[in-house]
Amino acid sequence: MIDLTRDGAYAVLTLTRPEALNALSFAIIRALGAALDEVAGWDVRALIVTGAGEKAFCAGADIKELMGRPLMAEKAGAELGQATFAKLDALAIPSIAAINGFAFGGGLELALACTFRVAAPKAKMGLPEIKLGLIPGYGGTQRLPRLIGEARAMEMILTGRTVDAQEALAIGLVNRLAEGDVTAAAVAFADGFSGYGLPALALARSAVKRALDTPLHEGLKIEADLSTLAYRTEDAAEGLAAFVEKRKPAFRDR
Repeated sequence: MIDLTRDGAYAVLTLTRPEALNALSFAIIRALGAALDEVAGWDVRALIVTGAGEKAFCAGADIKELMGRPLMAEKAGAELGQATFAKLDALAIPSIAAINGFAFGGGLELALACTFRVAAPKAKMGLPEIKLGLIPGYGGTQRLPRLIGEARAMEMILTGRTVDAQEALAIGLVNRLAEGDVTAAAVAFADGFSGYGLPALALARSAVKRALDTPLHEGLKIEADLSTLAYRTEDAAEGLAAFVEKRKPAFRDR
């Protein structure tokens, strides 16, 4: 169901249910949560999330599992998905969704919980729950408008329409389109930031995320606090010294 490996400085998490387009059964969601707990203890600099096979990153929830459940089971299912994806969102290291094909419903919500998204040119994305008389339940109504704005998110959610990779890039839903293998492209994307100190990366991510939930004047206070913390790290001292000495810094994540 879940394959977790290391690729040099990175962890690679792969959904391995290609015969079902890597659909998210509740068992897979639980396995995903366990894998994220494991990654949190690894000495890696980024996590790459992808799907097995040529067709799909993740085609969404396992629809058959959603039918005929009592009310509290329905709520518990949504809370399980939200809590699992929150683990991904809260990882101390950045994460990249390598979207190799379809990313629909819960699959797109999984990608939205990652820090960045890299997509194959053939990839297609959407939140089609409205077509089933439902709405997104694993964070889509909350993360999508924060990423692409209220109007575009409202259109995608209320129409359930599919967005191709080129449009996804244009509206900011993905960060890059891959040339060739999408996992290799995600690794190359990670190479662009993984050499920096992890404390500074984590503080910067925290500051940006908190900006979405606070007024500007409060956000500036948060930025001042977090930037001050960054100054107190050994990496900051090394970075400043390296700049003055005109050499490449040797960050040690401290």
